[in-house]
Amino acid sequence: MRLAATAAFTLAMTLLSQPSAARTICTVLARPDTGAALFAEGDCDRRATPASTFKVALAVMAYDAGILTDARSPAWPYRAGYVDWGGAAWRQTTDPAAWMKHSVVWYSQQIALRMGADELVRYGRALSYGNADFSGDRGQDNGLERSWIASSLEISPNEQVAFLSRLVSRTLPVSAEAMDKAASIVEQRALPDGWMLHGKTGGAYPRRADGSFDRSRGWGWYVGWAERDGRRVVFARLDQDETARRGSPGLRTRDAFIADWPRLFRSID
Repeated sequence: MRLAATAAFTLAMTLLSQPSAARTICTVLARPDTGAALFAEGDCDRRATPASTFKVALAVMAYDAGILTDARSPAWPYRAGYVDWGGAAWRQTTDPAAWMKHSVVWYSQQIALRMGADELVRYGRALSYGNADFSGDRGQDNGLERSWIASSLEISPNEQVAFLSRLVSRTLPVSAEAMDKAASIVEQRALPDGWMLHGKTGGAYPRRADGSFDRSRGWGWYVGWAERDGRRVVFARLDQDETARRGSPGLRTRDAFIADWPRLFRSID
C-alpha cells in the first residue's frame, strides 16, 4: 500500500514538473469545524459545473431519502440505452461503492429520477449546494439527466468547501447516518507523509452557443478532505484546460493537487 502510494506520488510530482496546458482557477483549504479558509489562491468564488463532484452531495441526499441504503445496496443492473462512455466499468451491475469509485453517470441519473426535481431542489437549497439549479439545459427538460454536467447546476470552490466542511463536521441538515454512509464511499488515497485524502474528481467541457462542447477548455475538479493524526482539512481545487488534452481533466487536477500537497501543507502547518 505504501509502495503504491509512493509510486503514485512520484508520478504526480513528475507530471507537475512538465509544462502545463491547464491553469488553476482556485485552490482552497479550510477548517471543517468553522469553514474558515486556511489557504486560498485564485478566484475561489468563481462558479463552474460540479460535474462528478456532485456525487458526494447526491449520495448525502440519496441516503437521507432512503434511495440508497448502504455501500452495496441498491445494486442496479446496467440496461441498454444507459450512458456508457465510461467504458466496461459502467456496463455492469453497480452499487453505491462502485458508483462512486467508477463515477458512473447513469447511476446518478437513476438516483435523480427516483428523487425527482422538487426533492433535488429542496435538498440542494438545504445543503446550500451552489446555485441549486436542477433545471438542466434551457428548453430540453433534461435536469434529472445532466443538470450537474456542464449545464444549469454550478458551484464555486468556496461553496464546495463550505458544503464539505458541514459534511465532515456532521452539521448538514440531514441524518447523521446519511452523512456517515456518504462519506464512507468517497475514495481514499494514502500519501507518503501520512495524510489520507478522501476525494472526488470531476471533469466536464463547457458548452458553446451551438450546443457543442469545447474540448480545449475542460473543467477539472478535485474536492474532499485530508486527515492525519486527528487533524482534518477540507479542500477544493478547480482547474481549466487551455488546450485540448487526452484523458480526464478531473484526474489531471487530482494528480496536480497531490503533487502540490507538500507546498500546500507547509502553508497551513
